[in-house]
Amino acid sequence: MADYDGHIRRGHPIMMGLLCFFAIIEACITSWLVSRYNDHNSYPSNSYRDRLKFLCFVSWWTVVFTGAYLAVFIINAASFLASIASHFIFFFITWVFWLAGVASFTSALGGGRRCSAHPITYCHQLLAAEAFGWIEWIILTIAFIFLILIGFSSMRRGDRVSGGLIA
Repeated sequence: MADYDGHIRRGHPIMMGLLCFFAIIEACITSWLVSRYNDHNSYPSNSYRDRLKFLCFVSWWTVVFTGAYLAVFIINAASFLASIASHFIFFFITWVFWLAGVASFTSALGGGRRCSAHPITYCHQLLAAEAFGWIEWIILTIAFIFLILIGFSSMRRGDRVSGGLIA
């Protein structure tokens, strides 16, 4: 693991920072949309309402937990909270949340909606929420793949996955 320590020390904050950054963008867009639709009670349908609120939740979930994992990693990268196992659980749950949320939201929008062809209130903002949701899911998928590779590498060496990401 010592061979990868430098890469993990540099890569972890970058990956978590990207996840947090795009989650903040998504959270701002979805929070604004939920606020606007709630103020005017003008959701296009209950499907939009429920899926938009779930994306808002997943966005803030990601902001809170990526920030927490980043702080724990910086403070004590050898702790259990910074372990491969802990990251795996967080990434798996968050990956499922993002996939379910953004896929169902895309389905509600009709997939590939064009605002000029199907006018709907806040159409461009809804499409931005969809796009940033998929960006977040892609970044999370890449991070999850790296984590799985690090975990397999650790297990092959006989190290515990409950130990820290770095030695």
